Amino acid sequence: MKHTPKPIHRITVLVLTGFLGSGKTTLLNNLLRQLPRSAVIINEFGATPIDQQLLREHNIPLSTLSGGCLCCEVRDALAPVLKNLRMAWDNAGDHKPFDRIIIETSGVANPEPVLDVLLGQNWLSTRYSLQGVFATLSAVQGSLNLARFPDAHAQIAWADTVVITHTDLADVEQIQLLEKQIKRLSPTAHQVFAVNGQIALDRLMPPVPKFRLLRTEAIADLPDHGFNSMALQIGQPLSWLKLESILTALINTYGENLVRLKGLVFDPEFDHPLLVQGSTGILHPPAHLPARASDDFISRLVFIIAGPVNDLANDVMQQLEISSNITDPLELNHV
Repeated sequence: MKHTPKPIHRITVLVLTGFLGSGKTTLLNNLLRQLPRSAVIINEFGATPIDQQLLREHNIPLSTLSGGCLCCEVRDALAPVLKNLRMAWDNAGDHKPFDRIIIETSGVANPEPVLDVLLGQNWLSTRYSLQGVFATLSAVQGSLNLARFPDAHAQIAWADTVVITHTDLADVEQIQLLEKQIKRLSPTAHQVFAVNGQIALDRLMPPVPKFRLLRTEAIADLPDHGFNSMALQIGQPLSWLKLESILTALINTYGENLVRLKGLVFDPEFDHPLLVQGSTGILHPPAHLPARASDDFISRLVFIIAGPVNDLANDVMQQLEISSNITDPLELNHV
């Protein structure tokens, strides 16, 4: 009797993309509460990872690819991570460590090379199944980002579902304009609204996944994004009241070129670390994080600039009255 090989089980993969400051990590946190048996691969443009600190409460298999984009500098690192996760899953017997994988791209990444790795490599495509590409787009800043940055266009064009965020901060005209722009860029994309990053899973999934044509040739290196990141790690306590005024002044100085700032701040006035976020002219109120978001009591600030960094680091350090000899080395990155 001829032996029929057992079909290979394909693990579901969700790709989460979206421009800087559009709410990807907030949405990811919400997804993980609904899909707790998930492994996560995070791509952070900056060399200092912040998002992995924000996901520690979930106790999940977590891999971080930092210091570049999945569509360019760290593209070659994705396939080995996926292979290692799959081999760990295969070797786990009846106690599988996860049911699916969620890939969160950096905020300036074009998702096409990610899909090329996942769908175009035979070993991976026979062991993984793409459930969908989900793109977050801010109702407040989405139209501006689509007008300025080609990468924001690509994220929407490849999306099965576009999650419109920050709707509580936008007016009706902004939202209606954004809906029309999404329709032009991706006529078949499913559009949904998230309130404070919350959305039911059944609303997120597209009715019909997008049909995708695979390239027969390798993807050429994508053009330079034109972004620079700067990361500061500060080992002494910071005053949020003082830092808030400094960050507000920086936002006013750099304007739309300061496209993203994000960080964890330790202020002795608070028991838990603060999550600090800002994007394109807006500094958001800080959020109080669980104590286990970080164990080392080092404040981390990441700035992403469209264009040269100039004297941003010195400006921050001088205004905080911190000398360089008590701060970890400055980290700079360019894509």
